[in-house]
Amino acid sequence: MEIKRFLIVLIIFFNANIFAVNDEAILSSKPEKKLSDYRFFSDPAAQIPVEKVFPYILHSALFSDYADKHRFVYVPEGKEAKFIPNEVYEFPVGSALVKTFSYPEALNGGRKLLETRLLLNQESGWKAHTYLWNEEQSEAFLKVTGYTYESMPVKNDGKMLSINYRVPNQNQCKECHLKDGKIMPIGPKSRNLNFSIQYKNKKSNQISYWLENRIVEDHIPLDLIANWSDENAPIEDRARAYLDINCGHCHMPSGSADTTGLYLQLTETDEGKLGFFKKPVAAGRASGDLKYSIVPGKPEESILLYRMKSPDPGVMMPESGRTAVHSEGVSIINDWIISLK
Repeated sequence: MEIKRFLIVLIIFFNANIFAVNDEAILSSKPEKKLSDYRFFSDPAAQIPVEKVFPYILHSALFSDYADKHRFVYVPEGKEAKFIPNEVYEFPVGSALVKTFSYPEALNGGRKLLETRLLLNQESGWKAHTYLWNEEQSEAFLKVTGYTYESMPVKNDGKMLSINYRVPNQNQCKECHLKDGKIMPIGPKSRNLNFSIQYKNKKSNQISYWLENRIVEDHIPLDLIANWSDENAPIEDRARAYLDINCGHCHMPSGSADTTGLYLQLTETDEGKLGFFKKPVAAGRASGDLKYSIVPGKPEESILLYRMKSPDPGVMMPESGRTAVHSEGVSIINDWIISLK
């Protein structure tokens, strides 16, 4: 009888731990070699998370060469993220943000997982690690030096594109995620999450679901940001949402592009700081011999749009995170500048 009771306890303990997140790995100063060692997923290839790891979707998302993104959040038991107006939630130590990039496979109707990026909140601050998926799609392995998937076939709006998809190296992660000299998350803000998505057991507003599951502290969510891809939304709202998520994390006070004086986050209201008739600080040839970041009514004279349209690594903006020109984004910013007469 005692042996039977012991075996039952052992089985319960084993099952509880194999399907639970590896908290020690999140806090370790040395990243795991394999993504599976963190135990974020019960089925990694299908991107099915374990209990307490929750999917989330941003209403307005960063463009990354037309890749699809599968986002997940984990907050340790007994802790909650803090609400900060107009900022990313302040997640407690031990939290993790998980983002897998993938493309639909054009030929067989399946899906190819490319990379999974982790942001792990440790005692010393956030740490960024990238894991590259193997050809069998069975495991992702730590990749520090970066990688390029050559000539990936991607279907967009009925057209086939060939994308050289770049997985960032360790230092390139900092280019977008740097704030006040420290790595910080970008996307999960109240105004970007305040809408409903389908969870495995029900459809729910994301912030309400996070509150229900004690991921965040009690607060009043901010109004939802526009989705830049929503053609029914006003062009002003679409453009500001696009610039906020694609540019505002660098072009903001304390961001990595702080010294430019060009601030593109949603909360900026000063037209000069938004680029209207603003001369560049040091753009060099990247200015295209144009004088101002934005010339209202004249997109062809605006440096901001010129750099968005360029595939040249020495000119293009953003500097990393894309190799293709985002034609939809270019169109939105072009129409917005025209509307600024």
